[in-house]
Amino acid sequence: MPEILTAPLTVSFPFTRSLGPVQSAFLTGLRERTVLGVRTSDGRILVPPVEYDPVTAEEIRDLAEVAPTGTVTTWAWNPAPRGNQPLRTPFAWVLVRLDGADTALLHVLDAPGPHAVRTGMRVRIRWAPERTGAITDIGCFEPYEGEERGKPAAPHDGAFDDPVTGIVTPARLDYTYTPGRAMSRHLAALAEHRITGERCPSCRKVHVPPRGVCPTCGVPTTEQTEVGPHGTVTTFCVVNIKAKGAGIDVPYVYAHIALDGADLALHARIGGIPYDEVRMGMRVAPVWTGDARHPDHFRPTGEPDAAYDAYKELL
Repeated sequence: MPEILTAPLTVSFPFTRSLGPVQSAFLTGLRERTVLGVRTSDGRILVPPVEYDPVTAEEIRDLAEVAPTGTVTTWAWNPAPRGNQPLRTPFAWVLVRLDGADTALLHVLDAPGPHAVRTGMRVRIRWAPERTGAITDIGCFEPYEGEERGKPAAPHDGAFDDPVTGIVTPARLDYTYTPGRAMSRHLAALAEHRITGERCPSCRKVHVPPRGVCPTCGVPTTEQTEVGPHGTVTTFCVVNIKAKGAGIDVPYVYAHIALDGADLALHARIGGIPYDEVRMGMRVAPVWTGDARHPDHFRPTGEPDAAYDAYKELL
């Protein structure tokens, strides 16, 4: 049985967005221990606020302050918190309808166990000791013995000193990648310093790297064929921003390379040449380092440049 390949992969990036007047007021209010909602055309108070009426789709900016106390409308117990979750001890995910609001806010409830949580229980906000203008300024909710406040939400102009105008949220996805039969065969060949593709039985095109199916015809591909190792730079870009965790100095070049015998260009880094000397049509070859399963980069071969007509269909 062939080796089943797997690899842990992480995709992460900082997601940056600017805030409009409603979200700016909401997050700045949290920093100041004030919870704001927004009033819709039919008079409902939405917390957290939205920028457009969910019924009429019209822009809404009529802000109102609600109480820091509320009622649990539903909940789920989390017995094993993960590293980036709000509390390190077991807690309940809760939807809380704050007094004066007509919708529920998702957050966490600090409770000794699931026996202490119930739908309809009264809770209040426990503010974070240090607040920056984020939803985490609500440290969590905690049980509260008081009655529901009958006073309706109070109008608020949303004005605060030093308002929060933008946020940066880290986005991260951790998963295990399994390449499948076609890609596993391709990776096994790369470990032997060979580059292979698969030929479509219908259009006869060779696709590298293979995916087990022809992207043009949609039919399965099983016929392996060796390509390259030399190829032609069809197009490229100069990278000037250093990737986190990458040991490559900028600027460097990332290119689409049409390997000899392939009908689909793959992308790889170009090395062994100053970035400003890379050009379309340049002939290159792979460079393996150590026991890596794939080439570290491609370098110029010294051959004459390929004619444009030889690779124009692979741009």
